[in-house]
Amino acid sequence: MFKLFFDFDKLRGRIKEKLKYEAVFAEKLDISQASLSSKFNNKSDFTSTEIAKACEKDVLDIPENEIGKYFFKKKLELNSRKVK
Repeated sequence: MFKLFFDFDKLRGRIKEKLKYEAVFAEKLDISQASLSSKFNNKSDFTSTEIAKACEKDVLDIPENEIGKYFFKKKLELNSRKVK
């Protein structure tokens, strides 16, 4: 079985642009900074509720038709890694 890895560079840029700090973003999602780090490192996934909160006007103000660009951009892996 292969795990899909996502590239969150665009999301991180939006966080910096709108909120300045990832810690503020984690607080707005009601998750810990460690949990956010785990998501950015593809060790866990963003939930649909977290994505919906992130897209709200007072958080990152991401239009519905652009969600994929921020949360589902596939990361290019030179060597695919098997997940057991």
